[in-house]
Amino acid sequence: MSLTPRNIYEQQAHNKTLTVLVLVGFVLFVGFLGFGLDVFLMGYGLGTDEEMSFPIPVATILAASLGGINAVRSARYGDAAVLASATAVPLPEDDPKYRQVVNVVDEMSIASGLPRPKLYLVPDPDPNAFATGRDPEHASIAITEGLVERLSRDELQAVVAHEMGHIRNYDIRLMTVVASLIGTVLLITEFGTRMLRFGGGRGGKKSSKGGGGGLGILMLVWVVALILAPIISQLLAMAVSRQREFLADASGAELTRNPNALASALQKITDADEPTKAIKKGTAHLCIADPLGRLANEREGFIADLLATHPPVEKRITLLKAMAYQHL
Repeated sequence: MSLTPRNIYEQQAHNKTLTVLVLVGFVLFVGFLGFGLDVFLMGYGLGTDEEMSFPIPVATILAASLGGINAVRSARYGDAAVLASATAVPLPEDDPKYRQVVNVVDEMSIASGLPRPKLYLVPDPDPNAFATGRDPEHASIAITEGLVERLSRDELQAVVAHEMGHIRNYDIRLMTVVASLIGTVLLITEFGTRMLRFGGGRGGKKSSKGGGGGLGILMLVWVVALILAPIISQLLAMAVSRQREFLADASGAELTRNPNALASALQKITDADEPTKAIKKGTAHLCIADPLGRLANEREGFIADLLATHPPVEKRITLLKAMAYQHL
């Protein structure tokens, strides 16, 4: 595998840049869909008469508002639902078996300068972990029984540092923004396809009469984008999710100063054959590794980009070893 060797800070900057680029593309895509809906179907800005001109792009603003409201509500109350769906219970911190977990969480909390997150235990033998919560002051880390049993102290510390990286980077809040964008796309798509199915709106008729070839081509591009919107938004959302995993890896390596420990932990998590049955599909993207063991997460290409919530573990391990100056 040919990858550019980068140290911890170079990898963090690279991942942040890629995330920004994907988000900008996502916002532009949503804007284009909204523009087409308001122009071609609602008639915004096309008409010369007062009847065909709207002072504001009503459909776009309405869809964005509804998508945002749903996403914010999910971010504010979703962590309790996520923990409940995974059958997570508060970690028994007084139990000597989990004293090491408490110690490494305290260490990583001090190293990151963040408030100590609440700790939860998922009764599942497969090693895995995830972080949830809307901000560092309301964050939780959940680990499985298998993670405690199979990992060494350094590996356990590296996994906790990875999850603290998610919290420090406000990844839950970022994915809330992405959820808002997805919600907006789905609302625009539903409304737009319904209007097209039933003959189009006033803007579509107006543009077909006097819009000219350029406007007609733009409308054709918009219709194709509208039809493909659910797939494109899924691609963009998964791209953001994968980049945040890379960034959390680099952030965790920064906190522990031990990239090899996280590489070793990821290898052990991947080598565990059984899926994490307690964690459902809707929560899979939060985990340090895909709890469902889907092959798409171990491959690259269009299909993997469409389906994968995580980057290939082999690629993550290679990058971590490069951060430790062990170039492969």
